[in-house]
Amino acid sequence: MRIVFVAAPLQGHLLPLIPLAAACRDAGHDVILAGGGFPPDVLGLRTADIGAGFSLTRSALRAVLRNPRLARAEMRGLAGHAMVGEIFGRANQSLVGPLLALAERERPDLIVYEPLTGAGAIVAGRLSIPSVLQENTLWPATDLFRAVTTSSVLSGQDIPAPELTITVVPPSLRGAPLEGAVPMRPVPYSGGGPVPEWLLTESGRPRVLVSHSTLNGPDTGDPSRAVIAAAVDVDAEFVLFRKDATRGLPPNVRAVGRVPLNEVLPHASAFIHHAGAGSVFGGLAAGVPQLVTPGAGDRRHNAELLAKRGAGLAVDAKAISAADLTRLLTDDGLRIAAREVAAEIAAMPAPASVVPALEKVVGD
Repeated sequence: MRIVFVAAPLQGHLLPLIPLAAACRDAGHDVILAGGGFPPDVLGLRTADIGAGFSLTRSALRAVLRNPRLARAEMRGLAGHAMVGEIFGRANQSLVGPLLALAERERPDLIVYEPLTGAGAIVAGRLSIPSVLQENTLWPATDLFRAVTTSSVLSGQDIPAPELTITVVPPSLRGAPLEGAVPMRPVPYSGGGPVPEWLLTESGRPRVLVSHSTLNGPDTGDPSRAVIAAAVDVDAEFVLFRKDATRGLPPNVRAVGRVPLNEVLPHASAFIHHAGAGSVFGGLAAGVPQLVTPGAGDRRHNAELLAKRGAGLAVDAKAISAADLTRLLTDDGLRIAAREVAAEIAAMPAPASVVPALEKVVGD
């Protein structure tokens, strides 16, 4: 069968779909990855850029002007799904036309989309194609999908529900399972690229990876500055994944450019980042303790779930101290919980084992 996987043209949305898309391709199906901003390596998948008219910034500004009170809550991570629904409801309008043209040309048997790309469901409905919703965040996929499709700009459209939903959140992190959803292991994938050899070998002391969001905005939760200030008092090696932080660094801090985190995390002792969903999943799959910075969008929700499970610390970006960094490296409870979740993820069904469920949707 022919399958179109569609995501918003943002790497944090697109990358989580690649492992399942590749598994479908490897099972003999014709797969097209629709989105934009593709990374250096998409595992040989055929791609289609549908994001020429997509602007998250423009959509966000319009949503903010219409909902200033909700926008303030969103900046604190307290708006739930409401603001993200409004932002991506607007942003999806620019994806419907290009995706519809692609689907009319390729005639897929199935469309798989992520929760914030309601355009996938819209096009599936217009062409009477079955669809599947794939979760890619720690928020329930069905809640995000509902927030987008009932937003003020899309609420008047007839948007069908997916025939199947795939959930990727480990049960111990969420608590109650997502009802009726098919579980699948979250497989972190960072889009390939070169890796310095020294990052794939053990260091003489603990190595802590420090990352940041791929999106720019008023509150990215970038922990780099606080980590640089505190690192000199911690017996560990810190690696910053950013090219602009190369001057005036302490002796135990190194800076590199873009590196596929999924390849280097297994060699790390800890991971510090902005609490983005993809980063959280990456750290959990590798079984390393995390320090994350709560903030706008889903970042507070992600940070709270991680801290509640005991697999990480939630600390405001500007407040990160040497004591926090030391605890991250020495707290046995954090390390044990992180490894427990890693084992839980490893026991979840692999993407290849979920392919028959997609085939059944089309067969039905």
